[in-house]
Amino acid sequence: MKLPCNRPAPSRGTAMAAALAVMAALAPAVSLAAEACTARSAATVPPIVELYTSEGCNSCPPADRWLSRLKSDPGVVALAFHVDYWDRLGWKDRFGSPAFTARQAEQQAANGARFSYTPQVVVDGRDRKDWPGIAVPLGGSRPAASVDLVLAREGERVTATVAATALSPKRLAAWWAITEQGHVTAVKAGENSGATLQHDYVVRDYRTVPAWSPRAGATQSLVYQLPARTEAARPREVNLVVVDADSGRPVQALKLAC
Repeated sequence: MKLPCNRPAPSRGTAMAAALAVMAALAPAVSLAAEACTARSAATVPPIVELYTSEGCNSCPPADRWLSRLKSDPGVVALAFHVDYWDRLGWKDRFGSPAFTARQAEQQAANGARFSYTPQVVVDGRDRKDWPGIAVPLGGSRPAASVDLVLAREGERVTATVAATALSPKRLAAWWAITEQGHVTAVKAGENSGATLQHDYVVRDYRTVPAWSPRAGATQSLVYQLPARTEAARPREVNLVVVDADSGRPVQALKLAC
């Protein structure tokens, strides 16, 4: 008998000139070179979408497909965290990590969820059980940014420059994530046995940055050493999300694809 997965987890734990002007204001600027590339955040905060999912959950594939549709909305910062607590149903998710399970549980206090569950969609730091009705591309006005970001990659090293403003929270924190596109899995067991699942924005590395107290006009440098590629030809992006350290809510985000 199949068990539904949209239930609590186990207790453990985005005239032509005008259009171009609007696009320039909303989208981060990206510069690519032979050996280095940079990206600069826009004046507004982009939509930040987190999906908590699992290949062992039979109610997750529709959410995985919905997240893949965000590729039509390049301004969005999207991340799929594969949790590991449904591995016990007979299929081990190769993207699952206890670190992602722990993150989902830790974020409940900030996003408003009463418990961990899959599929869970979090938009701009808020639990969105109504995600099937969220139109893609994501519309609506975006809040002005209280933090400016620049990402620069040289070789396997990415440096972030976080510039605080007079509107910045009293304390900031951040997290890095590597995401990969175009994964396909033929599931052989468990609730999705016989299904071929496609995944985008799969988080393959996740690292947190401790909180700091910014000063308006001052900058903070963060350094991220890229992990080894799991697959040499797999497209991937470096994502940095900066949050209000006290509320946990995101205040700016930026991605770098190079």
